[in-house]
Parts: sequence; structure tokens; C-alpha cells
Amino acid sequence: MPEETFTTGSVQLEEEETQVGHPPLFAVVFFNDDYTPMEFVVYVIQKFFGFDHAKSTEIMLQIHNDGKGYCGAFSQEIAETKSQQINRFSKENEHPLKTDIEELAKD
Repeated sequence: MPEETFTTGSVQLEEEETQVGHPPLFAVVFFNDDYTPMEFVVYVIQKFFGFDHAKSTEIMLQIHNDGKGYCGAFSQEIAETKSQQINRFSKENEHPLKTDIEELAKD
């Protein structure tokens, strides 16, 4: 859309196009440790993300093999909340499982 120019007395005003982008997305990142049972990690992924057992197991294996794994893309507030809930749940169940959030790269 071309810019429009308005003249008011001796002052010229130009209308700018405003581009509104989408807010950034964040992933919840699980970190591997040597103590949390794999079954607990699968359970947590199912409980907090709603994945079925097969998908949860696939993510758990990614965490185990790669040192970390990702679950979902969310607004920053939702990702932070999920990460905090999982960390609290893990601690309450006496497991050292830790999560954090990472901003996803824009395409």
C-alpha cells in the first residue's frame, strides 16, 4: 500500500504502514539427567502435554539420547507456566527432572 501524504498548512504528514507481527513462540525444554526414571518422564509428558504413550516415549528417548528434548510451541506465559508446573511436580515426586523454555527461531 503506497504511503499517503497530507498537507496541513506548512507541515506535511506521512502515513506509515504499521506491521504487526506475531508474538514469539517458546518451547518447553526437558533436560536429561541420570536419575529420573524414563517412565516418570513419559508420564510427565503425557500429563502436561496430552501426548499419547507412543509420542511421549519418542520425546523421552530424544531427551535421553540428545541430552534435551522439546515439547510444544506456546506463548511465553504458557511455556513458563508449564515449565514451572513440571519442575514443581518433579520436585514433589522427588525426581531431579528439570525443564526450561527456549524461544523458537522465526522462519
